[in-house]
This record gives sequence, C-alpha cells and structure tokens, in this order.
Amino acid sequence: MISPSASPTTASHADSDVARVMVQDTLRWLERAVIGLNLCPFAKSVHVKGQVHCTVSSARDVVALREDLLHELRDLVAFDPAVRDTTLLVAQHVLQDFYDYNDFLNVADDCLAELDLEGEIQIASFHPHYQFAGTDENDVTNFTNRSPYPTLHLIREASIDRAVAAFPEAEAIFEVNMATMNQLGVAGWQALNVGATLPQNETDEKKSNAAQNK
Repeated sequence: MISPSASPTTASHADSDVARVMVQDTLRWLERAVIGLNLCPFAKSVHVKGQVHCTVSSARDVVALREDLLHELRDLVAFDPAVRDTTLLVAQHVLQDFYDYNDFLNVADDCLAELDLEGEIQIASFHPHYQFAGTDENDVTNFTNRSPYPTLHLIREASIDRAVAAFPEAEAIFEVNMATMNQLGVAGWQALNVGATLPQNETDEKKSNAAQNK
C-alpha cells in the first residue's frame, strides 16, 4: 500500500486532509495506470509488498521543496529496502508548470550529488502535463509519465538492477508502452479515471515567483 505522510514542511490540518486525498489519487494512478497497463513491470511487486512510500510536500517554493527532497532521500537510504524500497514525493503547491518542473530536475540531481547518492538512487519524473521532447502536447504517448500531481520518484539503483535481471527484455519496455498508449488512445486513458481530484493552486506559486522577481 501507499501510506500518506506529512512532509517536514509545516502543514496545517487542512493541508493534511488534502495530502490524504493526493495520496489516494496517486495510489489510484499507480494501480490503474502504472500497474494496470503494465507500464512498469517492476511496480506491482513492491506495491503488493507494501514497500512504496508516498509523501506530499506542502512546500510553497522550490527552496522548501528542495529541503523536503533531501529529507526523503536521507529517509529512503536509512530504511531497509524490505520496508521502504521506493518513494513517491508529490508536490502540493509548486511546479504546476511542466517547464518549471523540468528545471527542478536539475536541482534534484544536485541533491543526489550533495548526499553522495549518485549511482545509488535515481529520480524518475512524472507530471500531469508531462511532454516528451519532439511530441505534441496531446500526444497520447506522453501519458505514460502523466501522474495526477507533480511527482518525483526516488528509486534505488540496486532495485532497478534486480528488476532488470528478472526481466530479460527490459530495454523493450519503452516501445511496448508506446504501443500500449497508442492502442488505448486519449479516450481510453480518460476512462481510467486516474487524474487529480483536487486542483493544484497555481496562484500561490505565481505569487511566490512574482515576489522573488521583484
């Protein structure tokens, strides 16, 4: 299961209620899309074993989100993989714009370097408006990486290695996923009902960015 967790960022009671809904939405997406469509053949095993941890960051700027990411990275490596194999860090207030999110991935890589976790942890990217380079915005293949909310997936390299060893045609996953999405179509994806049930507040992020640029 995915269990909700508060981020280190101070959160109100209302934020905690919202976080629970965001975790539920993420769980539904994981089960119906990622596992249901077999977009990641390795996801089901860790999910059924309860080794997936999901937490929602209530950070209202990228500086605070960076601190939450560092916290989650430290926590992940501190846990035995049998207890916590992977982490999904969901952003509640920031990175609504995909290009802002994409820029933050450089910060995420810097966090790995700062904690000397390069080669030990990978960070995969998922976003409601995810778009692969060279594709149209509404290209259905983009939906393989479209999560309900901006999400950073922290993955142990050792787990990836074990999964690849058990799945001899791992290099073909991307091509298979593209074929799956083309067959499903946008209408088929929408029928899965794996989107966000809560709107993200872009106003707070835009106000914060405007204030920083003054």
